Amino acid sequence: MTLAPGTPPPVTTSPRTVLPASLPRSPEPAVEQRRALARGRASDTFALLGACAAAVSLAALLFGWLLPWNGVIGFLLVAYALFLGLYALLVSFDEDGPTVRDRLAGVVVRSLGLVMVVALAFVIVYTLWEGREALPHLNFFTEDMTLAGPLDPLSAGGILHAVVGTLEQIAIALALTVPAGLVCAVFLNEVPGRFARFVRTVVEAMTALPSIVAGLFIYATAILALGTGKSGFAASLALAVMMLPIIIRASDVVIRLVPGSLREASYALGTSRWRTAWHVVLPTARSGLTTSVILGTARGVGETSPVLLTAGFSAEMNADPFSGAQVSLPLAAFEFVKSPEPAMIARGFGTAAALMALVLLLFVLARLIGGRAPGRLTRRQTHRRVLASRRDAERFAARARTSSVPSATSLRSSP
Repeated sequence: MTLAPGTPPPVTTSPRTVLPASLPRSPEPAVEQRRALARGRASDTFALLGACAAAVSLAALLFGWLLPWNGVIGFLLVAYALFLGLYALLVSFDEDGPTVRDRLAGVVVRSLGLVMVVALAFVIVYTLWEGREALPHLNFFTEDMTLAGPLDPLSAGGILHAVVGTLEQIAIALALTVPAGLVCAVFLNEVPGRFARFVRTVVEAMTALPSIVAGLFIYATAILALGTGKSGFAASLALAVMMLPIIIRASDVVIRLVPGSLREASYALGTSRWRTAWHVVLPTARSGLTTSVILGTARGVGETSPVLLTAGFSAEMNADPFSGAQVSLPLAAFEFVKSPEPAMIARGFGTAAALMALVLLLFVLARLIGGRAPGRLTRRQTHRRVLASRRDAERFAARARTSSVPSATSLRSSP
């Protein structure tokens, strides 16, 4: 459009920016109310003590006046059921449903754990109390029963022959089962397939094998078929049959827990499968494998019937496990307790106390040998690693010096 001379140009207005209308603010979300799971409050303690006192009182009232029931077991069961109900009722006054169920589950778990601890303490204390007359005598640990009879006092005779027999039998059984069990567990994890599944099924079935069946198996094969006769070695074979599935099953579970990334890193470095199992998997699972050996030892060290069938019974010292009858601590305790004489019964409970002490000693030794965490080295291993690092550093330094000094040929060829 042309404008006449002297006419000012029209004023153009740019379009205005229109702001959007302010949207209504959404209400802020309500803060979620977390359940109160704290422990140690005064109200929880009062609820626990009040429910316990009320449960005992109501159970005594029921058994004393209303119900014609008798017996300590029934009283404890009724009192425990009343305690759980009353405790849940008292907690529900201050908490909601999920919290009540959480507190009730915690009380059930802790009470069952307390029952197990009390039962274990009762067994230990009762055994020590019944054997208190035999344990103070030094001859009880340094003599056998060759010159002692049922009517002789506790100052004569001892369990040295049973201690030696138990140590030899369990040592031979461990020498047979530990390598075989670990190799079988590694095979089940590293070589999967139909045969591995079949072996795992057989192992799981043998876990529940009765001890008398293991004793009869060794008696029929080693003693009757091969004619070896009753001996400590035959008893060790029977114990090995009992211990092997326990060690394999526990070791299998432990090896499964090893992270797969460790295996993959080892394979990425070019290591073979069996070197990975030997240098990576087994050292990582050392603590768990020690626990599996402990479980197998606990299963075998307390067996009586396989030893009676395969080793017989002897009151004399026999340190040769390959010839002659040999007795163990469980079998000696069984034979002592069968006697009606108080001295023999005291010897039986003293033998049981010595067996518990021996098992505890074996467990402590096993923990000291294999209880280190993965990657934690002993002083000797740390010293070897330090020496190897120094040798590597010296080799690298020598190689660097050699590469930095030009050779004579290169100097002559240079202009």
